[in-house]
Amino acid sequence: MRLLTLSSLAIIGALCGFAPAASAGVKVLVKTQTYDIAGKTGEALIESMDRNGPRHGFMTRAIAQTSYTKAWDFDLVQIKGTCRVSQASGTLNLNFTYPHVASTLPPALDRRWARFFTGVRTHEETHGDIARQMMKATEKSLRGLTIPNDAQCSKTRREARRRIDAIFDEYEVRQNAFDAREHREGGHVEYLVDALEQL
Repeated sequence: MRLLTLSSLAIIGALCGFAPAASAGVKVLVKTQTYDIAGKTGEALIESMDRNGPRHGFMTRAIAQTSYTKAWDFDLVQIKGTCRVSQASGTLNLNFTYPHVASTLPPALDRRWARFFTGVRTHEETHGDIARQMMKATEKSLRGLTIPNDAQCSKTRREARRRIDAIFDEYEVRQNAFDAREHREGGHVEYLVDALEQL
């Protein structure tokens, strides 16, 4: 199988503000973009993705890609020397990049392409779901965080950042494990590519 892969690229933007949060909870903003490919055979479509797909590392291209940024705002309350996170608001910006066939396909190839694209979209949306789970886990961890003897809330800010980073690391392990399963020899990605290329 070629080096062409499905890809999850996590672009980290852990912005932490400590002004009163406008609204508690997690907001997810989704952006989808495409790049054009063309071909009259499955192999030609794969080669077109290999030339035009989003970069995956320095030398290779991906079939599709998921990237995201995350940001957190906090409402901190300090009473009698104890600091508490009364609200935590997160924003997840999810960006999906998919191939788009810019040429008319023969009917049999069009059907194979539809199945291939459904599999690609499911893969990338799973990366998006893992990112959403990360945000919910972070919100749960931050909500009600209370540190005594913290009149300036500096300990609480540090602990909030530590929790954000620790949960991110935990969910990146999940993202990488999902990719490892999907990309293993004989795995789902190889199946999708082989099914598209079949004569």
